[in-house]
Amino acid sequence: MAEHTSYTEENIRSLDWKEHIRMRPGMYIGKLGDGSSPDDGIYILIKEVIDNSIDEYVMGAGKTIEITVKDKTVTVRDFGRGIPLGKVVDVVSKMNTGGKYDSRAFKKSVGLNGVGTKAVNALSDYFKVQSIRDGQSKIAEFQHGNLINEEELQETTSRKGTKVSFTPDETIFHNYKFRNEYIIKMIRNYVYLNPGLTILFNGEKYFSENGLKDLLEENIKEDDMVYPIIHLKGDDIEIAITHSKSQYSEEYHSFVNGQHTTQGGTHQNAFREAVVKTIREYFNKNFEPSDVRKSIVSAVSVKVMEPVFESQTKTKLGSTDMGGDLPTVRTFINDFVKTNLDNYLHKNHDSAEQLYRKILQAERERKDLSGIRKLARERAKKASLHNKKLRDCRIHLTDMKKDERLDTTLFITEGDSASGSITKSRNVNTQGVFSLRGKPLNSYGMSKKIVYENEEFNLLQAALDIEDGIENLRYNNIVIATDADVDGMHIRLLLITFFLQFFPELIKEGHLYILETPLFRVRDKKDTYYCYSETEKQEAIKKLKGKPEITRFKGLGEISPNEFAHFIGSDMRLDPVMLDKEMSIEQLLEFYMGKNTPDRQKFIINNLKVELDLVEEA
Repeated sequence: MAEHTSYTEENIRSLDWKEHIRMRPGMYIGKLGDGSSPDDGIYILIKEVIDNSIDEYVMGAGKTIEITVKDKTVTVRDFGRGIPLGKVVDVVSKMNTGGKYDSRAFKKSVGLNGVGTKAVNALSDYFKVQSIRDGQSKIAEFQHGNLINEEELQETTSRKGTKVSFTPDETIFHNYKFRNEYIIKMIRNYVYLNPGLTILFNGEKYFSENGLKDLLEENIKEDDMVYPIIHLKGDDIEIAITHSKSQYSEEYHSFVNGQHTTQGGTHQNAFREAVVKTIREYFNKNFEPSDVRKSIVSAVSVKVMEPVFESQTKTKLGSTDMGGDLPTVRTFINDFVKTNLDNYLHKNHDSAEQLYRKILQAERERKDLSGIRKLARERAKKASLHNKKLRDCRIHLTDMKKDERLDTTLFITEGDSASGSITKSRNVNTQGVFSLRGKPLNSYGMSKKIVYENEEFNLLQAALDIEDGIENLRYNNIVIATDADVDGMHIRLLLITFFLQFFPELIKEGHLYILETPLFRVRDKKDTYYCYSETEKQEAIKKLKGKPEITRFKGLGEISPNEFAHFIGSDMRLDPVMLDKEMSIEQLLEFYMGKNTPDRQKFIINNLKVELDLVEEA
């Protein structure tokens, strides 16, 4: 018989607020990460602090928010009402404490659970809060959530408001680095949702006059719009819509009470449904929903009383009601879209005609592809049963926890050696491997038909489940894992071209990465260091006593499965693929994959020199 573990009073332990947060950070901020992904925890920490300042602006207090990031320390200063001075410590260190429980003050706030700044405090190596109001200042400082300094009230002539500074704890967020691109995107969303608000980030000003219309203009170039942006506003709702000439898939930016719901939810589903219904009724045609929504680029923002989200990170709305005596979210959005979009189309016949032609074009393309799509699906289903191109992860075979989706990763690699090493060393619960057979096809300038005709692309599309858009994306992180040589770089470029051409929203939403693998292994009999640059190699040599053994990795296939486990685990280094805001997708593809030009020749020569210098150093 198996022995029974004793279960007595000594086994019962009560954790205080900060211990629980530090022991289970994922419950409060989702995945941890090192800052390479926009949904990594260090950005959630920033958001939690900014949300409080946004709520002050919404309540009519303070039109400016100042944010700085320097040496891994974030400072957020607003000019709102300031935290009541007698409650400064409690608000940032006692659970279930906050002003948002009083629905009279914060009826449509983002954070209603009183956890936000407590989580930031508990997960920070250093945390400082200062409240200024009524001509007085109160400062409190913490380390790992423990109060280390509480100053007496002091007289001040500074403007009222709240100032929070924090440095995330590196024992929790390993090797983290803030990427300004992700912070700036977050800030832009805040100003789009709050026209009239000014946010200063490291001294640079962000401001919006036209709300969601400005958001769409940021995400789609004017010459790529089928018709001018339709921008409609009402009580507790705002929408913006256009269609892209070049994009294949649907693109949605959805928000609830200022929170960017990257995983959608009831409001986004209602919006998609309402747009189709209204357009069908306007044209009196029973269009296929996919034809109406193909290439749509849109945004929707709603305000809901005490919203219910499906996770602590608030990326998906679960509420079905608007709150109070208001109708359901679905009815509210449907009624608004039906009335206002229909009115707009009746008043703007040119836009209506352009939209109609776009839908007919989508219908023709769908019918042209219908046969090949059916065959492609059958091939993909058969291939998944009879070949080993995709080594799936177990999480898709079980009930997945809501926040575990954030950790799912698909490595796209080439060659049996590299695929084998990653497959043997991966986390089988959340990490899958897709093996390429040689270099993928150059898809630049080709139509969507090629995705179904080409076996590699068809199976990759099926593995990700993105045929009808990224709403059902099976892997949150798509990681290109190729050698850092000329052939590997070419494969990367061809894969990025494929995603840019047919699924640009994967890149826009921060799902595509390049895996960084070490160039050198430096070791002696006692210690081993993996180095990603010549500088790291020299630092490692200095740390070791005596003459170390130095290995230069020429390809992924040379790295053993045991070693690979170091590079795709908790210390995995990912380089996110980001779009250059100054260039459209068409311009990017033309520059890198189009005809050779003097500009590209100059770019290649300059970058080739850098690569050769690195090789010579190695």
